[in-house]
Amino acid sequence: MARSPLTLAAAATAALSGTGTEGARFVSAAALTEHATGRYDSALLRTDDDRRLVVRVPITADAENDLALEERALAALTTGVRSVIGFRAPDVLGRARLGDRIARVFTHLDGYRVDAAHVPAGRGVASALAGAIAAVHDLPASIVQGAGVPVSTAAQVQGDTERLLDRAEATGRLPFGLLRRWSRALAVDTLWRFEPTVTLGGVDPSSFTFVDVDDVPTISGLLSWAGLRVGDPAEDLRWISSAPDAATDVVAAYAASAGRAPDAMLAERARLHAELEFAKWLVHGHEAGSESIMDDAVALLTSLDDSVRDEPAIAAAPVTVDDAFAALGRVPDARDAAVDTSMQTDAYDPGSMDLFDDEDDDRSGDETQPIESAEWPVTTDAAEWSAPATDEDDDRDPDDAARNALRRWTGTA
Repeated sequence: MARSPLTLAAAATAALSGTGTEGARFVSAAALTEHATGRYDSALLRTDDDRRLVVRVPITADAENDLALEERALAALTTGVRSVIGFRAPDVLGRARLGDRIARVFTHLDGYRVDAAHVPAGRGVASALAGAIAAVHDLPASIVQGAGVPVSTAAQVQGDTERLLDRAEATGRLPFGLLRRWSRALAVDTLWRFEPTVTLGGVDPSSFTFVDVDDVPTISGLLSWAGLRVGDPAEDLRWISSAPDAATDVVAAYAASAGRAPDAMLAERARLHAELEFAKWLVHGHEAGSESIMDDAVALLTSLDDSVRDEPAIAAAPVTVDDAFAALGRVPDARDAAVDTSMQTDAYDPGSMDLFDDEDDDRSGDETQPIESAEWPVTTDAAEWSAPATDEDDDRDPDDAARNALRRWTGTA
């Protein structure tokens, strides 16, 4: 049963005891349910000196963990840090135990919100969001590392993404089209060449509060800080997939505001992170043993698979001169010894390779991409020659052949 606003007000009174604000008297208490999604009992409190405070009590253990992370993140935001980012973050004013949970009292941030789907194109909300996110990303990593937040390198982000894809595939319910699409993106090394930054762990636009300054929407605060970490800045822009009209403006405004070298593949990684949210939902349902969650995830994944089927790959970076020379350097020198190709022709299944069309061969960002120096490709492992397909290959199961070819191509066979 949900706790009443009066119960929460009493918990807030106890939380503020001994903090220097214990003299505050609450003159009103109202339920606060926006974006709570059933994880918290929350109330908006007003004091006799017209201040507004928020008290939140987690309902589940996961929600308790998130509030603890938020409290730790907010503690890392010193006065100097808050002045640099240019907008407000809540303050934790006090805490008190309420049954088996902890009630926490926060300052209230005024302003209105805008959901991702309602972010309009052009200057205004889109550029304000981009500038605010860039300001967080420009913070020195040392500021948050001292708070014990997670820290990931680019290689670790790529590895975590690969493990997520493996877990999603292991459910047996991931559409093969998405498996192939995401595996290709994982194989494009240039996609993962980014500078880790302070991030918010996948912030949503609705977590920002706005005020109008001379009729121009301006960020006044950010409510959610539990995801504070060092990692991939693209995660905080994955929401632009839900704001197609504003996506181009957001990316352009972010690039103009960020104080770092341009990230050429930022939008592509943001799109990948957005799509992988469906995979996370599938894995969550599988690990929780919930058929209803899995069915919901499969429906979402199937719809996504249908919508991206005719789209180009997430990342198809061009081969640079440096990449070409690097690839040539990995090709074994066969001039000093004869090469026996009698067994090497069995390294690929000719029929399965025919299943990939011309579009599928655009994998220039992958360091293991063959260099087509003649009519037949030479791989980086050996001088392997691929024979044309025969009529006998048509009898193979195309799904099995495609999966096997994909695993050989991504190095997971």
